[in-house]
Amino acid sequence: MLLAVDIGNTNFTVGLFRDGSLVETRRATTRPSMTADELELLLEELLGLDGVALATVTGVACSSVVPALTAALETVAERRGVPLLVAGAGRIPIPVRVDRPAEVGPDRLVNALAAARLHGVPAVVVDFGTATTFDAVGPDGAYLGGAIAPGLELGLDALAARTAKLPRIELRVPERAIGRDTVTAMQAGAVYGYQALTEGLLERMRGELAEQAGVEPSGVRTILTGGLSKAPWALALRGIDVIDPDLTLKGLAILHAELGGG
Repeated sequence: MLLAVDIGNTNFTVGLFRDGSLVETRRATTRPSMTADELELLLEELLGLDGVALATVTGVACSSVVPALTAALETVAERRGVPLLVAGAGRIPIPVRVDRPAEVGPDRLVNALAAARLHGVPAVVVDFGTATTFDAVGPDGAYLGGAIAPGLELGLDALAARTAKLPRIELRVPERAIGRDTVTAMQAGAVYGYQALTEGLLERMRGELAEQAGVEPSGVRTILTGGLSKAPWALALRGIDVIDPDLTLKGLAILHAELGGG
């Protein structure tokens, strides 16, 4: 029984794998100040929602961008006597062809590994999280770099926080691009603007990657993942081949299997 843990800036996501198959996923809000004791309770509670006890877990694989919670998870794993594999640039079995490999987020490398093993390469992986990341995976499975944009919800939060009269709004697809009031105008700018950003960056990256790989742009796979990948506005994006919300968790399970549990 493997527990895959993806610790992001906004969400703390766990996936339970039984004999290599993902059977359950749960999500909580990330709290960087959480102690090891609090984290242990959270894991027990999340697993308990599906009738599973933390004591039945035989291994843990983690991708984290929150060092304090990585340390807390290490404490929990040591306390429980469970092997812990922490993903990082030096531990993921793919070439990393960027100027500073150690600076690449482990979740991005895990996504590249999962894309190569599950969906085919060359590929571009788009991960809708706190930030939206676009990552290029070469025909040999190498991580080649990418782009980072502010996440859609982050942008809406900034509008509400940094302006005097713009409210916090529900994220929904408006009927038209020309809003007739403040809320629909913001929804149009957020949703249609973000769709255009995503499709535009994807087109450019797909073209560059195709040129490097010596294939047609249509030969570059495009994979969508992350917490917002199932949102209605995301489902309407053009040029997406695969939507796999659990790509990072699956990548952690692949990494764990390929490294023999760490």
